[in-house]
Amino acid sequence: MLFRESAASVAARILEGSLALYLTENFRHQHGRNAGQAEIRSWERSLPALVNALMEAGLDSVEVLIEYSLPLTSKRADAVLAGVHPTTGEPSYVVVELKQWSAAYPEEDEPLLCRIDAYPQPVLNPIEQVRGYCEYLVSFNGALERMPKSLAGVAFLHNATEFGVAGLRSVKEDQRGRMYTGEQRGAFLDFLRSRLAAKPGAEAADVLLGGKIRPSKQLMAVAAAEIRDREQFVLIAEQRVAYEQVMSAVRKAKRSNHKQVIVVTGGPGSGKSVVALSLLGELYRRGVTALHATGSASFTKTMRKVAGARMPAVQQLFKYFNSFMDAEPNDLDVLICDEAHRLRKTSANRYTKAELRTGRPQVAELIDAARVPVFLLDQHQVVRPGEMGTKEEIKRAAAAQGLDCTVVELDGQFRCGGSDAYEKWVVDLLGLEGGTPSQWEPDGKLELRTAQSPRELEDFLVARRQEDHYSARMSAGYCWKWTTKVTPGMTTLPADVVIGDWARPWNVYGERSVLGAPPAPLWATDPAGFGQVGCVYTAQGFEYDWSGVIIGPDLVWRTDRWVVDRTASKDPIFTKATPDSDIDRLIRNTYKVLLTRGMVGTIVYSTDPETCEKLSSLVSPVSGVATPAVV
Repeated sequence: MLFRESAASVAARILEGSLALYLTENFRHQHGRNAGQAEIRSWERSLPALVNALMEAGLDSVEVLIEYSLPLTSKRADAVLAGVHPTTGEPSYVVVELKQWSAAYPEEDEPLLCRIDAYPQPVLNPIEQVRGYCEYLVSFNGALERMPKSLAGVAFLHNATEFGVAGLRSVKEDQRGRMYTGEQRGAFLDFLRSRLAAKPGAEAADVLLGGKIRPSKQLMAVAAAEIRDREQFVLIAEQRVAYEQVMSAVRKAKRSNHKQVIVVTGGPGSGKSVVALSLLGELYRRGVTALHATGSASFTKTMRKVAGARMPAVQQLFKYFNSFMDAEPNDLDVLICDEAHRLRKTSANRYTKAELRTGRPQVAELIDAARVPVFLLDQHQVVRPGEMGTKEEIKRAAAAQGLDCTVVELDGQFRCGGSDAYEKWVVDLLGLEGGTPSQWEPDGKLELRTAQSPRELEDFLVARRQEDHYSARMSAGYCWKWTTKVTPGMTTLPADVVIGDWARPWNVYGERSVLGAPPAPLWATDPAGFGQVGCVYTAQGFEYDWSGVIIGPDLVWRTDRWVVDRTASKDPIFTKATPDSDIDRLIRNTYKVLLTRGMVGTIVYSTDPETCEKLSSLVSPVSGVATPAVV
């Protein structure tokens, strides 16, 4: 939330011309970047329209929460109005989505998506957008969960005429999703008066802001129900756009033998896998032939185990990218390629039959396999030589077959406590997009700490598990050899990761549990995985509450820059033929993956003293649960 005051106080700031400046400064502090011009224009033009309506309705004491953050995400509602219900006397809230649009029309025959002349791609119908915000808030704010009827949602298109947006009303309107235009100002005022009384709303705002935030529903824990029972996840904003784009393409494919490629891009925690599972569940229930595929053994095997625990047939929905080498063209309606940054040049490996070694690009095989191939990816998660999943590569492959390719960008953040500032800090820290390391400014969403030893890191995570009942894992760069075979008769796992007098085992190699430790594919999701150190190949694609990251000697800070030491890496995937430039990028990407697994917090340690000192200089001590050993 950027700002909170009564409607009368906000009106006074607008009158004196200070509101937009105040919001701009607050935005820069909270998000670590400057607000976009579109956002600033909205504050300058749309907020006055809302506040003037409140004043005219006699609701000057209602509390206005501007740019209210949806819990555990980086998405923000333009405003939430907090007050007292005129009939019940109980707290009452209205989520408001403000649009400057003068006209909009449905996307062909898909009313949930709409077109605006200024935008090249379709966007979500504002009625559905605000409804999604409301449903998400009820799911994640404890105060609203106890009184769901207290929440209403409205889209106010203050510049629009009824004629200009008439097509948007084909979407059902209800308490949590409705729309008013500038021509309906009187009706909009009546709606506000029906939900809010002319009484102070500060106490109601306190209740909302004090509501307990439930942790994000972890993907693996609800996958089984998601496949069989919709509504486990609420898709919002661009997530819903991506979902509807795919469903629209499926309908077109059935009607007119249409084939379309869809690419969904987004950073860690932007909701790619949530979209993938939501699609798979809905398509499965509708009897549409659809499969889920990845290039990750850990992710696929975990999906099979969890989602198909009581329904073995469900396990067959989860495949690998190299499963489609001899697939019949368009035999599937939909193929959902999750973690598509792990696409390889070809599907062939040493076990591939000679007749299948055609040299055909893997991306072409996947496109061929379905009428609607869907690729979900994050280009900064390419961590192995030979991985080549990028939206540019997929668009080229689609164009080579004369196919349309639609790209949907997910810019939200649902991991790392919903902190887009933290994700940007990590990207800058590692210099992945030309940035440089900067001081971490706590934003109240994610806790970041540094440790001076691996023992301190582990002790801190043990305390979080015992005192706060959080899940936690330790992971590290691939800088220690991994014992892949446990000798019969051993009573403990080999302690491969040795740092001074501290030593812990890597996660178990292979698909069998060993000495009580889970197999590699389940390390991130089985509570018994704590105590072993995970690598990028077992952590990628997963999340846990607290992430402890050990930066090894393969990435060290020297004076004013990062230095990658390829000789310190023990990753067998790197060969003499792998160029230094590739190894540099892949190692940095590896730590990007490891540093973005935590939902509540991250604690980081480097084995190198100079690097450890650099990290400590960037992360100031913060309040909250702590141990004396943590800086």
